[in-house]
Amino acid sequence: MNIRPFLLTATLACGSIAGLAQANDTAAPSSPVPYQYGMPLHVAKVLSLTEPPTLECKVITADMKYIDNTGNPAQISYRKLSDACSQQN
Repeated sequence: MNIRPFLLTATLACGSIAGLAQANDTAAPSSPVPYQYGMPLHVAKVLSLTEPPTLECKVITADMKYIDNTGNPAQISYRKLSDACSQQN
């Protein structure tokens, strides 16, 4: 029984699986993950905070893009009062 083809196939399979795992780790998230109460964020640096413009005081969904402690980009969405609420008495 010749074991060489089996070892070659196993080596190639392991290499391709490792390549796919690494490619998935470096990809930036395409849509923000909704924040849930108690979720750990591990924010190292905030890149941007965005929210839809509104003239009335109401609860809106805002987005935050940031770099986490491992250096990977991440994006999260959260609910907050609009900036118009801070301008009303």
